[in-house]
Amino acid sequence: MKKEKGFTLIELLVVIAIIGVLAAFAMVSLGGARSKARDARRLSDMRQVQTALEMYYADLNSYPATGDASPGGPIFSGATVYMSKFPNNPSPRNDGPCGTDDYLYTGVGGTTYQITYCLGSQTGDIAAGTCEATPAGICE
Repeated sequence: MKKEKGFTLIELLVVIAIIGVLAAFAMVSLGGARSKARDARRLSDMRQVQTALEMYYADLNSYPATGDASPGGPIFSGATVYMSKFPNNPSPRNDGPCGTDDYLYTGVGGTTYQITYCLGSQTGDIAAGTCEATPAGICE
């Protein structure tokens, strides 16, 4: 009797089950990494916007008005562009305690500003939740 080479149906099902379990573990662990990456991007966005706003202030001795700096739009004055595109909050936006809001810029009388954003989890020494970037810091 000639024995054929190959895998039995049971062996194939066991291998597929093992691969499925490993894939499930990988997806769970990658979900946390994606959330942390979005939070790191949020902080990076705030630092870049703050740099652009400080250059704007250095040239004009005031910060932009509320309607002059908003996500998706540029930060500019005349022909000088300080930031070609104010970044948008990365999606999905509803990490942890965060809602689905975009970044919110508020210019206060030309003398200060406030950018409201949210972190889904603690990032470095900044706690999860709503933060406000101001000229004094990244999360006040």
